[in-house]
Amino acid sequence: MPALLTYTQQPWAGTYSEIIDVRSPSEFAEDRIPGAINLPVLNDAERAEVGTIYKQVSPFTARKLGAALVSKNISQHLSQHFAAKDKDYYPLIYCWRGGQRSNSLALVLTQIGWRVTLLEGGYKTYRAYVQQQLESLPEQFTYQVLCGLTGSGKTYILDKMRQYGAQVLNLENLANHRGSLLGEEWQGKLSPQPSQKYFETLLLEQLEKFNFNKPVWVESESQKIGQVYLPQSLWRKMKQGNCIEIQLPIAARVQFLLKSYPHLVNHPDILKNKLNKLKSRCGGEKISQWYKLIDAGKWNLFVQDILQLHYDPIYSQSIKRFFVEAEKVLSISDLLDSTIDNLIKSLLLNNLAVH
Repeated sequence: MPALLTYTQQPWAGTYSEIIDVRSPSEFAEDRIPGAINLPVLNDAERAEVGTIYKQVSPFTARKLGAALVSKNISQHLSQHFAAKDKDYYPLIYCWRGGQRSNSLALVLTQIGWRVTLLEGGYKTYRAYVQQQLESLPEQFTYQVLCGLTGSGKTYILDKMRQYGAQVLNLENLANHRGSLLGEEWQGKLSPQPSQKYFETLLLEQLEKFNFNKPVWVESESQKIGQVYLPQSLWRKMKQGNCIEIQLPIAARVQFLLKSYPHLVNHPDILKNKLNKLKSRCGGEKISQWYKLIDAGKWNLFVQDILQLHYDPIYSQSIKRFFVEAEKVLSISDLLDSTIDNLIKSLLLNNLAVH
């Protein structure tokens, strides 16, 4: 029989040949253990069909159909995915709650002769662990919060700081969103955000790599980044962090934003559609003015105007409301590598990286 490990042992942290999630593709897409692969024993349509028969016909009929479908899918996995595995192959397998789906695959693999570990309680065990950890772990760090108006290069600076050994939590990267109305990421097309659950999984994975004795550098985000929310514990502790404000001339900010958002220049219809959501706040006349600037290709004027009218006031209000007053204001003229290198050296040498 496959070995069973309990929740307190955190078996997903062990060393395995693979971690296999046998749930349906949609379940896997919503959230999964980091590094897991998806080998569903029932796909979404099959799972729905079996569930319907279970409710409308009988559990016995549903189990017969389910067994046939599971056997078919496991056979396919054996002839494809597992065909080249050697005798030392050692997987961890889980399903929704450690029931029939994971047991079915584990039983076949153990009969072949492989050593298999089942996650007792399945994905629900892992999800409970994530929720528990995110209630307490974020509070064990101290935070240095980088502030600055939109286009000041905060994320860019933090990425550079990581190269100097600073401990950086890039929340926008985890959320796959830049944290504003126009903040959706572009990868040939607008790129979706992770689900709330998977965002939390990714966040915990990052926090668990950090050193408690070093500060965590983070950007002055809102509690909501696109459609995902920061855990209350992290948000609460970030608001108590030391703030360092970056000031950059507006002309440099405009150029940086145009360089950072080329997809909106190349796809003005997407930009206009998003701007239309600001009509109630900025007024129809202003939206029309912005449309005309976009149509005329006057990108510098458009970006400067939307910064001054919308983004800067919103950001300033948010900073005053949620974060402590900046302990230091650092003015830079541009975001050239040499300027950023000097800025980061100044931050670290002046002990701003130590709480």
